[in-house]
Amino acid sequence: MNSHYYAVIMAGGGGTRLWPLSRQSRPKQMLRLGGDRTLFQMAIDRLDGVFPPERILVVTIAEQAVLLQAQCPQIPQENFLLEPLPRGTASVVGLAAVAIQQRDADATMAVLTADHFIENVPYFHQLILAAYDLAQDGYLVTLGIKPTFPATGYGYIQREEPLGQYGNFQAYRVVKFKEKPDEETAKQFVQNGDHDWNSGMFVWRIDRIMQEFQKWMPELAGGLAKIDRSWSVDERSDVIQSVWPAIKPQTIDYGIMERASRVAVLPANQLGWNDVGSWDSLFDVLKPDENGNINLGAKYLGLDSKSTLVCTDQSDRLIVTIGVHDLIIVDTGDSILICPRDEAQKVRQLVNYLKEHGLSDYL
Repeated sequence: MNSHYYAVIMAGGGGTRLWPLSRQSRPKQMLRLGGDRTLFQMAIDRLDGVFPPERILVVTIAEQAVLLQAQCPQIPQENFLLEPLPRGTASVVGLAAVAIQQRDADATMAVLTADHFIENVPYFHQLILAAYDLAQDGYLVTLGIKPTFPATGYGYIQREEPLGQYGNFQAYRVVKFKEKPDEETAKQFVQNGDHDWNSGMFVWRIDRIMQEFQKWMPELAGGLAKIDRSWSVDERSDVIQSVWPAIKPQTIDYGIMERASRVAVLPANQLGWNDVGSWDSLFDVLKPDENGNINLGAKYLGLDSKSTLVCTDQSDRLIVTIGVHDLIIVDTGDSILICPRDEAQKVRQLVNYLKEHGLSDYL
């Protein structure tokens, strides 16, 4: 294991797309979906063999930190970095970069997610080690997923000429990052064959990403410099609290990756990746029964029912379906969601409606 390689898990999200099971107090990464381990625990588990616990950092918010620490007590408490307020993934990366730089000036960081499925863990290990080697050549590395359909909910990465072989993988120079397209544009991307989905996972040297912050996000870089100077003194927490509200919310994709020039992609075509972006996506990662139904936590009786997902966190709840197909049914005691599978993406719109109409008790 390379002693200069660190993993950063972004785990501060509120979770909206799996409402009503996912709530502000129980975001997606804390859910157990079809197993005994939460998505966060699975994200930590798959780092075993590449990153020891002391080189795994988790960026989250105070409200979630205690629960996440309890789920993975092997990670040192000081490795949980707390954001006072959500400010987007650029600030998450920046805070983690400062923390790692304090320990190791020669470090490389892998920025990873807390709430995705990755089926092929050995392949993931090969990929993440190849990305380390590519990052040593000065590239900002992103992991790209081969599109299987013209998704409008993902960002895309357009690649051009090959950069060479790294491990078992062919690396490519990135032409452009392109945010979520409309359906016609997404179809064109897939037909072109030179676009990958943006997985949201990145690898780069700390000194390189700090240079990019200085160049493209100087205000954030200035705030990070203040935090860096206070890191070893008692006032560090106060400095972070004072700097954070002034940070403009921004993603690392918009803030850096769309503008940086030395960017590379490693296609991760056999990763078995899914970001669990909707209830319907669980049909891609969980094994249904002989009728194509998925049951999460319910006493379920499906009569003449097919391709339907039922889910509840009420252990004594009996859910019965008769003569239905292609439905999503989620019962959490205070809320019930029923929708066709092909309308599951609209859950995010519903969550926005609840926010706008003062129904925050259900969020």
